[in-house]
Amino acid sequence: MPLPQPRPAAVAVSASLEAFLADPRHVAAFTTIRPDGSPHVAPVRFTWDASCGLARVMTVASSRKARNLLAAPGSRVALCQVDGFAWATLEGTATVVRDPQRVAHGARLYARRYWSAPPAPPGRVVIEIAVDRVLSLNT
Repeated sequence: MPLPQPRPAAVAVSASLEAFLADPRHVAAFTTIRPDGSPHVAPVRFTWDASCGLARVMTVASSRKARNLLAAPGSRVALCQVDGFAWATLEGTATVVRDPQRVAHGARLYARRYWSAPPAPPGRVVIEIAVDRVLSLNT
């Protein structure tokens, strides 16, 4: 499967928000919905690719967050990064991707942001979030 291409409707962010979302000191709270309807919130490292409007989270298929999404494909999710009184939330629909090329691409973006490669356990996947709403304050 080819790598994601830029979407004409990709959300636009300011230069200051782009810098905030790229800061390697930060992690985000990632919210998915469990099959019973309750929220699951986990701290994650992530990348933001403004060129195609995708946020990516590296994980394994057996993780609670991935299992939540596999149980309800196309679910809405939120990533919220906070630093004091500055914050940004990226919302959109999420897909668990197993394609090796896209997982490797996600890992390269992760390594670029965090200056080290992500773990590579068996069953590694990338969650791709097609961001359609961005909320922020003081960024």
